[in-house]
Amino acid sequence: MPDALLRKAVVLAAGRGTRMGGLTAETPKPMLLVEGKPLLQHVLEALAVTGVDRFFVVTGYHGEMIQRHFAGWSGIEFATQEPVNGTGTAARLAREFVAGDAFHLGYGDILCHPSGYQRCAQVLLDNPETQAVLGVKDVDDPWRGAAVYVENGLITRIIEKPPVGTSTTRWNSAGLYAMQAAIFPYLDRIQLSPRNEYELTSIFDMMLADGKHLRIAAIEDEWRDVGAPADLEAMNHRHNL
Repeated sequence: MPDALLRKAVVLAAGRGTRMGGLTAETPKPMLLVEGKPLLQHVLEALAVTGVDRFFVVTGYHGEMIQRHFAGWSGIEFATQEPVNGTGTAARLAREFVAGDAFHLGYGDILCHPSGYQRCAQVLLDNPETQAVLGVKDVDDPWRGAAVYVENGLITRIIEKPPVGTSTTRWNSAGLYAMQAAIFPYLDRIQLSPRNEYELTSIFDMMLADGKHLRIAAIEDEWRDVGAPADLEAMNHRHNL
């Protein structure tokens, strides 16, 4: 195991995953299997490869299944999000766990090679004035996710779900982050989104408006947002994370 760049990780795993249809009728999405192991287990194991040894997992829908599966793991803590009303309020539950330290933040349904987490952490630690690093993927058109614009190494704006063909950046947010504890006051300020949720990504516009430094880390190895049954099937047929 390498020397840890960051020792703590917060993983959000509270949602049902409605786009999975009947697959999540009785099973939370992070517990769906990829090559015989739950999605969430792949996430935690990838983080552990980087040297993370303390995990904070936020559960919600059928959270008891998640807690039961990982009960024997060392260094893992759980919190239950009630109600499950957005990733912003879920992340806020980790305030005491973070305790002022820098940390990884990710989701229980986004699979990434350990090098992606390491790259995010390295960019954060190499730039002490930076409050958050967003993992990004180079894509033809980031219309499915969030278009991330960068000038002189710093993020200048982030546009969620831009219309097809309108983006002039190729960077798409990959849904994994390295963050300073300075994000928590911004989590406290999140307002309901048009989707009636308190969304984690809302903090970035507030931080940019305050002149905070946000940077990107390019994810070059394997990455997959397992959002639909087709993604799950693809990962079960080709998976080398």
